[in-house]
Amino acid sequence: MFSIDRLILLAAILILFGILSSKLSARLGLPVLVLFLLTGMLAGESGIGGIAFDSPQAAHALGTLALAMILFDGGLQTPVSSIKMVWRPASLLATLGVLVTALVTGVAAAYILDLPLLEGLLLGAIVGSTDAAAVFSLLRNAGIHINKRLKSTLEIESASNDPMAIFLTVGLLEVLVNDMPFGLGLLQLFVMQMGLGAVVGLLVGWVSVRVINRIQLVASGLYPVMVASCGLLAFGIAANLGGSGFLAVFLAGVVLGNSRFVFQRGTFLFHDGLAWLSQITMFVVLGLLVYPESLLEVWWQGLLIAAVLILVARPLAVVPMLRLFRFSRNEIALVSWVGLRGSVPIILAIFPLMFGLPNAELIFNVVFFVVLISATLQGSTLPLVARRLGLTEPPPAAPAATLEITAVGDIDADIVEYTLGEHPRADGRLLSQMALPDDTVVAMITRGTTVIPPRGSTRLQQGDHLFVVLKPETRPFVDCVFAQVAEAPRLDLPDTELRLKGNTRVEDLRHSYGIDLAVEPQLTLDQLLRRDLAEDLKDSGGLVLDNVCLQVRGMIGNRVTTVGLRPLPQAEDTPL
Repeated sequence: MFSIDRLILLAAILILFGILSSKLSARLGLPVLVLFLLTGMLAGESGIGGIAFDSPQAAHALGTLALAMILFDGGLQTPVSSIKMVWRPASLLATLGVLVTALVTGVAAAYILDLPLLEGLLLGAIVGSTDAAAVFSLLRNAGIHINKRLKSTLEIESASNDPMAIFLTVGLLEVLVNDMPFGLGLLQLFVMQMGLGAVVGLLVGWVSVRVINRIQLVASGLYPVMVASCGLLAFGIAANLGGSGFLAVFLAGVVLGNSRFVFQRGTFLFHDGLAWLSQITMFVVLGLLVYPESLLEVWWQGLLIAAVLILVARPLAVVPMLRLFRFSRNEIALVSWVGLRGSVPIILAIFPLMFGLPNAELIFNVVFFVVLISATLQGSTLPLVARRLGLTEPPPAAPAATLEITAVGDIDADIVEYTLGEHPRADGRLLSQMALPDDTVVAMITRGTTVIPPRGSTRLQQGDHLFVVLKPETRPFVDCVFAQVAEAPRLDLPDTELRLKGNTRVEDLRHSYGIDLAVEPQLTLDQLLRRDLAEDLKDSGGLVLDNVCLQVRGMIGNRVTTVGLRPLPQAEDTPL
């Protein structure tokens, strides 16, 4: 048997065992990363698997690649609206928050482990950042539902604070090993890491979208692979130029995820699976690297440092910053508690081993122990803490099916899923009464596990999922039709023309958009225009009623098939 044959078998067994262990996560109340780490430890030389693995360089290489793919997937799933909502508190937590956490924990570690202050600060820097893989997994896959602002703050902080921890770790190692002076040298390193990482990530993301939409590949399965390559390209360019590859790959993912490109949904599913595979591989390999008996030698020091990190350093970093942005006391408490440490500290703890630092093994073992305590304690209690603080929300309704446009090339259309909540405006109304824009089509309706063919006679109900094909410019109008409020405020309408079918009734127009034309409610727009404009249907400048201009945009014979509707400013009495 070739050695690669045995390696493939072992890899398959470990990955399958890791996947199966994720099923135990919810039952045991433990984050999946803890189970993956335990899987690696059990498979190691000191465990039942007996696999000998003692290569920090290989673990670092695999961990870096896996973390890059996890951050890229996180960026793909992060809406720009979430970043705009919380970029200020999240960026402060990701930079100044990491610094405060590293300083407080580092001073405590130097005292507890009897290390020189700089080596203690190095340990503090290593555990200074929260872990994106752990936070994403808990908030997106563990059934925890909190408000959007709070969730976005936690996710964006965890995805963007790794560069700061890496900068502090590398900077302190340069000072310890290569005698780099404090001050200007560290400042230059910081600017290079953050500045180059951000510029490269945004630029590669922007170019990637245009290349993906222009190129026509021979196989549709190549598109997700191409997107993954673009993410790795961002990481590689930034890292080789001296910037932060992790920041670059995350930002490239954000740009791609918030742009329109072909085979988008299939690409997202591919990267979700790739991120899970990366998590399993990374944590299992890191688990293989540690000897369980070495953790017992530092258990009490690790407990003390973990206590300082969780109960002192993290709250000191979080409380004053979030108070500036008017987070509630309970929200601040939850953010203080959700400071999970994971793969990044363990990967960074490999750096002192690679640099040959005298106390490198001690630092690695303590960091690994702190990560286990943090992930187990904070991760397993997060649902309980969120409920006790009154911050949990009902889970959003999930659709029973998914649709996607899969044509190659630019498509001027989207498929949007709308869920009718508890009190939707459309509840109990026929689909033909929705007054949807002329070029909008309801492609499918799901109710529970049943697929309902959309017809004009279909009566909508709470909990329905509607998959609607629409043009991007009509999205605000369709959002208004399926809004979760009983009355339609006219002020919500954009100042653009809405094109409707001629058989749209005046009553339906009022119910869907809040536009009351002050005429008989049963009239259709076709009947109204033919009655009031008579023979001047095609040549008239339009009809103005209730500060709304109605214009004929399409006719078949004497029948008006398409009507252009544009709300006018309240002070005007003439059509635009």
